[in-house]
Amino acid sequence: MPVLTESALKMQLPKMIKIRQNFTTEEVTDVEATVRRELDQAKIRALIKPGLRIALTAGSRGICNMAKIIKMTGDFLQELGAKPFIVPAMGSHGGATAEGQREVLRDYGITEEVMGMPILSSMEVDQIGVTPAGVPVYMDSNAHNADMVVLINRIKPHTSFRGPIESGLCKMAAIGLGKHIGCSRLHEEGWSKMSETVTAAATVVIEKGNIGFGLAMIENAYDRTASIKVLAKDEIIAEEMKLQEAAKAAMPAILLPDLDVLVIEEMGKDISGAGMDPNIIGRTTSRKMPGFTGPDIQRIVVLSLTDATHGNASGIGNADFTTKKVFDNLDYTATYANMIAAGSPESARIPIVMGDEREAIIAAIQCCKIGSDGPRIGRIKNTLDLGYVWVSENLLPAVKENPCLEIIG
Repeated sequence: MPVLTESALKMQLPKMIKIRQNFTTEEVTDVEATVRRELDQAKIRALIKPGLRIALTAGSRGICNMAKIIKMTGDFLQELGAKPFIVPAMGSHGGATAEGQREVLRDYGITEEVMGMPILSSMEVDQIGVTPAGVPVYMDSNAHNADMVVLINRIKPHTSFRGPIESGLCKMAAIGLGKHIGCSRLHEEGWSKMSETVTAAATVVIEKGNIGFGLAMIENAYDRTASIKVLAKDEIIAEEMKLQEAAKAAMPAILLPDLDVLVIEEMGKDISGAGMDPNIIGRTTSRKMPGFTGPDIQRIVVLSLTDATHGNASGIGNADFTTKKVFDNLDYTATYANMIAAGSPESARIPIVMGDEREAIIAAIQCCKIGSDGPRIGRIKNTLDLGYVWVSENLLPAVKENPCLEIIG
């Protein structure tokens, strides 16, 4: 029997209007000059000796200018006579395999040929210590055996927990470099203690894991580089707390009133650790996102997975409806390995699968309490790209009242 009735299939969907969301932002206009200035400090030069083998971390997120920043860091170290190499620092991502993690980096343009230095990808780890709470701390063996490790990552609010330390250099040290084993073990401590756990584990890595310094980026509301800072080893934790607050202030949002349906064109690990950022949609699979001030959304529809996610649909459980296209492209091994390691099986639950985009939207509308003015629908490309959104015509009065919104056509 058909899932939707004949009358439902004939539903006239509302006309959609493109609008621009205007955010006040800062942006680094010359990335090369900024990276060079930050690295070319006496405190950093004093650390580098000819012949040192230095591991540079590279994560699994779609960070603006990430490949460029990693290459420039490697070039700078080579100028000083060091021998840098890259290690994937992404926990259980990439299907929790060495080749899978190398492939994730390849999609970001991070290859040995382009970077001009080796990429050593392995899932082997060494236990380097324990936290005060007795949690074992693991570190990628290639990084641990290097003379120095440089942490390179973006600072941003995490998708599942809150605290003074969330997603950034500390999380990369504790979970990214911990690979599958370390990632799984730290997540066993639970989300309620995750900020504390990550900070404690990162402290162990910083003290015992040959960390030289960190390079931290913040992105603005348009997903562009807003700042780049080099942090000495003993500055990392305290300065990351300050940068975390700045990153939260720079976050974009959906500047619309409450929605019946939010259509998200694509999701993936390159967009967010949760596929679609709970800081933007306001929900996790278990609760409303703490501190969320954006629109209340009754139903979410996801239309596709990004190519760069390689079938990893972690976070698909936050959607109510999706398409057969998503279902057919889902890599169960990559998704399940990631979500089991994170202790979040709910995030891998499959929403209702409809044949195509139109059917998914109609089904979502049927599962909403609709007002007299008809379904209020918003549409975004993904939760990173929020400069432009589409809205149903009945939202135009609210758009015109908001000075940060501009009707495009």
